[in-house]
Amino acid sequence: MSGAEDDGVVVAVRNLWKIFGAREAEALIAVSREGLGKAEVLARYGCVLGVADVSFEVRRGETFCIMGLSGSGKSTVLRHLNRLIRPSAGAVTMLGEDVMALSEAALRRLRATRIGMVFQHMALMPHWTVRENVMFPLAVQKIARPEVWRTAQHALSLVNLDGYEDHAPAQLSGGMKQRVGLARALASDPAVLLMDEPFSALDPLIRRQLQDLFLALSRQLRKTAVFITHDLDEAIRMGDRIAIMKDGRMVQVGTASEIVFRPADGYVADFVKDLARTKLLTAETMMRPPGADGGAPDPAAAAIGLDANFDEAARLAIGHPGPLAVKNASGDVVGQLGKDDLLRAIVSDAA
Repeated sequence: MSGAEDDGVVVAVRNLWKIFGAREAEALIAVSREGLGKAEVLARYGCVLGVADVSFEVRRGETFCIMGLSGSGKSTVLRHLNRLIRPSAGAVTMLGEDVMALSEAALRRLRATRIGMVFQHMALMPHWTVRENVMFPLAVQKIARPEVWRTAQHALSLVNLDGYEDHAPAQLSGGMKQRVGLARALASDPAVLLMDEPFSALDPLIRRQLQDLFLALSRQLRKTAVFITHDLDEAIRMGDRIAIMKDGRMVQVGTASEIVFRPADGYVADFVKDLARTKLLTAETMMRPPGADGGAPDPAAAAIGLDANFDEAARLAIGHPGPLAVKNASGDVVGQLGKDDLLRAIVSDAA
């Protein structure tokens, strides 16, 4: 096992570039030297700047969301991770292996055994049953059929599809088909999940249900995931960290709170301006020091933790006459939070 995997880094991308077009090499040199933008590369060289000097790491058990508008480069980055696309320059390391240096046989093994892929359209085999579709990635590994059968059944159970094993894909709803795709991706027990807008084509209610399912499975199985979306609400809900892309470049990487409350530039600020920020407010971000304005909370009175969200704090504050005590993990009072503080947070959000 490599040092990168020992210290928890599962995916590492370094200075990744991808330029599409016949004059790729010329364009890459010019972009590197002159900092040309996407429009200038197209006008001068007839090439498309897909990815521009992107670097990031994903740690074990983390869901790393990459988001941006159509054409921002997010799916192009994802396709480099399992070498569906070769870069113009840069390096990709996964599970301690240099993905670009792998032989074709080693790359097939990596894809078959260590990576699970979930796409917006799952391309299930229509003439196979649900179970047979889930069994496919195991069957190509020449695993004994009884073991393949048991493993496929377990994967279907994880996504709550018991009883549908012998159905054809045409008999399933869109959400159920996506669950089959997720089961197929999980069947080989991959270390990394690559997910390209897997829920974006679904109705809002079904989409939220599948988000809930994925979040529960992530906690249970501790999978590392790179999750592509164009939806900021989905990125905030699903991601431990979020990367926002524009014109092939990553303009900011951080937690949801960092991106929403401390945007790196005007583009990110504009991107997040319509978000209901109360979703991200916590007692820690809203509290004042203990004893502020002479209203120190009673340590024995109602208390909340630093990570309590806005709704939790508001519900407790409604029936409490004084400020709430905000306590850290050790039980020490580190702040206070009153009704006025909650109102200030709402006014700030509205502004």
